[in-house]
Amino acid sequence: MSGPGTTRTGTLPHARPGEAPAETATTATTATAAAGTVTAAADLPWAEELRGRTVVVKFGGNAMVDPALHRTFAQDVVELWHAGLRPVVVHGGGPQISAMLDRLDLEVRFEAGLRVTTPETMDVVRMVLTGQVQRELVGALNAHGPFAVGLSGEDAHTMTAVRRPAWVDGRSVDIGLVGEVVAVETAAVRALLEAGRIPVVSPVARGEDGEVYNVNADLAASALAVALGADRLVVLTDVEGLYADWPHSTEVVSRLTAGELDALLPGLASGMLPKMEGCLRAVRAGVRAARVVDGRVPHALLGGVFAADGPGTTVVPDPEPDASPAPVSASPSEEDDA
Repeated sequence: MSGPGTTRTGTLPHARPGEAPAETATTATTATAAAGTVTAAADLPWAEELRGRTVVVKFGGNAMVDPALHRTFAQDVVELWHAGLRPVVVHGGGPQISAMLDRLDLEVRFEAGLRVTTPETMDVVRMVLTGQVQRELVGALNAHGPFAVGLSGEDAHTMTAVRRPAWVDGRSVDIGLVGEVVAVETAAVRALLEAGRIPVVSPVARGEDGEVYNVNADLAASALAVALGADRLVVLTDVEGLYADWPHSTEVVSRLTAGELDALLPGLASGMLPKMEGCLRAVRAGVRAARVVDGRVPHALLGGVFAADGPGTTVVPDPEPDASPAPVSASPSEEDDA
C-alpha cells in the first residue's frame, strides 16, 4: 500500500510546494502538459513573487458541469502547485443540488442569491456537496498525482456558522439552515498544505447549536482566505466580471476599490451579490486582492492568479490617495452555488 511520500511509477512523489518532485516517465512533463497550449504557470508573470503564498479558489458555475472545463480547472490548480503556490479550493454545487432536489420533488427556491434550505434540503446539500461534487473534483486533481484531499467545513471544526437571514427589499427573510461563518479553525487545512497537498473544501459548516448549515460557497471561500492569510482570492463564475452599465453595456470594470464596491453592493443582482460581498470582506480583512473571473473560459484561473491586468474584475483594498474607476451598476443574475 502506498502512502504520502511513497514513489510509484506514474505518480508524483511527495513534495512541498516549490520543490521539484523526483521525475518518473510520467511526472517529468506533468507541469507543462497540464496546461496544454497555455504557458506553464512557473513562467507566467508574478510566479516568483507568489511562490509559497496561499491562493484560495472558489470553483463554481458552468466549469463544474462542463467536463472539458472541469478537467482544465483541475489542470490549472495542479499548475499552481507546480509553480510553488499553495492552492486551496472551495467548491460550490448549485446546479447539482438543484438537479437532485428536482429528482426528489423538493422545492428549489432562492432569496437574495441564497438557497432556501429546509432540513430536507440540507440533507440533499450535504450529500451532494461532500459525496458527489467534492469526490469528482478530488478525483480530477488526483488524476495528475496524489495531490488533493477533500474535507467539509464540519471536519475538525474548520468552519463554524450561525443561522443567517436573507435581506430582501430591506426586510429580513427566514431562509432556513443557511449559515454565516463566524469562526474558522485552520489547523486541518494548514496541515494538508504543509504536507504538500491541495485541500478541497465543501461549504458545509457546523453550528454550536448542533445544527449543520449550508454556507454560500463564495462567502465560505472568503472566510477561509482571510483565516489562512491568503495572498489572493479568485472566484470563478459564469459572467465576464462586474459590468459597468448593465444591461446597457457589457463593458467589464477591470478594477475597483473596496470602498467603491461597498457603495455598489445594494444595487447588484442577487446572483452576483454574494460573490462581490465575499471579495469585499476578503480585501477588507487583509487579502491583498480578490478577482472574479469567467470560468467558462479555459485556463481563466491561471490568468486570474498571475496576470497583473488579467481578465475579470479585481477588488483591492482602499488606497491612501483617492482613485475612482468608471461607475458600476448591477450585473446579470446567476444562480447561487450552494
